[in-house]
Amino acid sequence: MFPLFSIINTMPPWAWAAFFLFITAMLALDLGVFQRDSHVVSMKEALGWCVVWGALALGFGGLLWWWRGPEPAQQFIAGYLIELCLSVDNVFVFILVFAHFKVKPRYQHRVLFWGIIGAVFMRAVFIVVGVSVIARFHWILYLFGAFLVYTGIKMALPSSSEAEVDPEHNAAVRLFRRFFAIAPHNEHGHFFTHHEGRRMATPMFIVLIVIETTDLVFALDSLPAVLAITKDSFVALTSNIFAILGLRSLYFALSGIMQLFRYLKIGLAVILVFIGVKMLVEHWVEITTTTSLCVIGTVLATSVLMSVLIASEKPK
Repeated sequence: MFPLFSIINTMPPWAWAAFFLFITAMLALDLGVFQRDSHVVSMKEALGWCVVWGALALGFGGLLWWWRGPEPAQQFIAGYLIELCLSVDNVFVFILVFAHFKVKPRYQHRVLFWGIIGAVFMRAVFIVVGVSVIARFHWILYLFGAFLVYTGIKMALPSSSEAEVDPEHNAAVRLFRRFFAIAPHNEHGHFFTHHEGRRMATPMFIVLIVIETTDLVFALDSLPAVLAITKDSFVALTSNIFAILGLRSLYFALSGIMQLFRYLKIGLAVILVFIGVKMLVEHWVEITTTTSLCVIGTVLATSVLMSVLIASEKPK
């Protein structure tokens, strides 16, 4: 039996309850007040929410520092930065998915909101189970490390199919279509509607399925990455959730300027390889959280600066 409950009980129940109550309140405020009416999210609004979620994450890191000391706080910040970087790939896929299904900009926020609710649940299950598995089978870390090194190298290599995404080949979508009828049109951004006397799912719900399954795939990278930084389930989960909650704002802020950060993916590849190597050698070489945080911050800053300073080659 995996020590699941002992992993959760490393923190007092009130800490878990307070965190999830805070997250629930923020999500309710976001959807119920600020996003009550469907509208196109402007760059200014998106950047504002990016600042809000970033400030909340930094504030939570400061609270951890005051409450539990510098090590958990640094682990939180490192995990948050890694997950935020991995989210950039999500943004790229979201752009392609919305374009494929011709989702109007005013309805994109609704899809991302419910997609992120599902992502929070999946990450919670993945991280808690992952920590409990590592607690019993420590050798799993070496598999995670090798997987991250492989993923980082693969990410750094050019891919001719990188810009091609066909949601119609999604296995979950095909399975859903076998058992449920799909209406031919979206109905004011709703996920279900009545059409020809029947209750049907709209294409918007298919988009939601694609978003959820896409996040499930990205979680396979994020789980070993954050567990390379910390084995504390509370720190791992909270850092992941804060990054995920900022993903919607990140999407609207970056969707129009993704091409300006063309070297960010190379930086992320370097970070994944570094974290993978850290997992593989941690039995013999100790790489502190402070060192990891410095490496992550330096690589990110360098990749962003290179993207800004080095002009892209214009097609002849």
